[in-house]
Amino acid sequence: MKVDILEELSDLSAADLCHASLRHAEWLEEVIAEGIIQPQGELGRGGCFSGQQLRRVCVVSNLQRDLGVNLSGAALALDLLDEISLLRKRLAVLESDC
Repeated sequence: MKVDILEELSDLSAADLCHASLRHAEWLEEVIAEGIIQPQGELGRGGCFSGQQLRRVCVVSNLQRDLGVNLSGAALALDLLDEISLLRKRLAVLESDC
């Protein structure tokens, strides 16, 4: 699945995230300041991002572009999507035990 492959990526640069999300570096800094993603290491000093963080950046970009959601709203939406994913995994485990 495409998302699984994305999440396996590592050592992505800030430029990679900007390119994938079609956004500029200042926007990415705002996303980092909001706590939506965090670089592994210091940004600008070899700090890098994971494929999961790339996915999060793309979701935030799409939410803002398509729905006009601000960064705080996008962060909340991501938290809720993560919770839904976790609950679905737990449900699948429970259903497989039956």
